[in-house]
Amino acid sequence: MDAEITLRVDGQERTVTVDTRTTLLDALRERLGVTAPKKGCDHGQCGSCTVLLDGRRHLTCLALAVAHDGAEVVTAAGLGGDEGLHPVQQAFLDHDGYQCGYCTPGQVCSAVGVLDEVRAGHASHVTRDLDAPPGLDDDEVRERMSGNLCRCGAYAGIVAAVRAAGEAADRTAGGAA
Repeated sequence: MDAEITLRVDGQERTVTVDTRTTLLDALRERLGVTAPKKGCDHGQCGSCTVLLDGRRHLTCLALAVAHDGAEVVTAAGLGGDEGLHPVQQAFLDHDGYQCGYCTPGQVCSAVGVLDEVRAGHASHVTRDLDAPPGLDDDEVRERMSGNLCRCGAYAGIVAAVRAAGEAADRTAGGAA
């Protein structure tokens, strides 16, 4: 059975007809030509397909497109703007947070989500003091980014990039997360 859905992808409203069994990843890549989210494992284990879905990081290979009719989807390609790269994208460049680049769009979207979660005060499994605002030390970054795998092993650069973007956001926001 087919269904017509509308998605706002990287700021542009898009309408597409999909089979009701179509994943959001396949709708984006194969029906709408949006190739920033990558198909890695297709089982929700690698994070290559991560996007920001209605403001939160989400694995698109595990989501049915019809369940997200009307949703706002932001991919790594839609993060920057007329003024240039998003601060997380710039941090990945500055800290060599990539090698082959296949996982990078998912890593970047996940990092943006991580920073939003920290700013909102959400604790992680390794947060030491649940009464204090969460910090962003290496352990926190590793735990929060653990759903995004890098076959090349660029983890040191990824952790450095996420921390640098978080610190830059702190300076800009006057110390909030």
